[in-house]
Amino acid sequence: MKQGLLLGTALTVIIPEGILTLIKGYAPHYEAIDKPIGISLVLGFLFMLLVDQIASYASSSPENSSSKRLNWTTTLGLVVHAAADGVALGAAATTNQTDVEVIVFLAIMLHKAPAAFGLVTYLLHEGLERNTVRKHLIIFAFSAPVTSIVTFIGLQHRGGSMDTIGATGIAMLFSAGTFLYVATIHVLPEVTSLGGHEHSSSDNSNKNGFSKKELLFLVIGALMPLLLTLGHNHGHGH
Repeated sequence: MKQGLLLGTALTVIIPEGILTLIKGYAPHYEAIDKPIGISLVLGFLFMLLVDQIASYASSSPENSSSKRLNWTTTLGLVVHAAADGVALGAAATTNQTDVEVIVFLAIMLHKAPAAFGLVTYLLHEGLERNTVRKHLIIFAFSAPVTSIVTFIGLQHRGGSMDTIGATGIAMLFSAGTFLYVATIHVLPEVTSLGGHEHSSSDNSNKNGFSKKELLFLVIGALMPLLLTLGHNHGHGH
């Protein structure tokens, strides 16, 4: 369900809210918002792509083959991912829309909890001492809250000016691009691969794609953010 929730949050909550915020910030020049929308989404997607590729190159490079450096590279990659989520949460908080804040928070928590568990498991498997693992985990845990607070303070610093409102919209769309990257490049392929392995062991006629249960939970997760916001008055005019 978390896979669908990431997609649903980006497509039905963060992107619409970011566009509405941009419209408010650029009013009455609505024709000027088309480029910021596309650019912000693409930059968010490409940012996460570059982070992943840099981490991948660093871990496979012969001169960076030492276990210690590889461990820090792994942690750094997850920290940057979490920091991008913090930007999303901080930008959502400036909209004063409780439903948006809650949905973004839930989407972040649902995929960060397994990431934290995976990081600890990996580092312990690599033979790091528990105190060292704890340091890695603390850095990872603080990255999202710190960037969330910094984003919120930065966007609120200039009050309700049009520039600040426009920056909030751009920050939300940028974070939506990062959500889409994580959901489409990491989470969905992993689930599809797992589903394929399950089918290969039980039914050779359907080795690819989701199982019926996985597909059902994916659809439910994708629709959940939309259902939670139905009938809610955003009150953008207030």
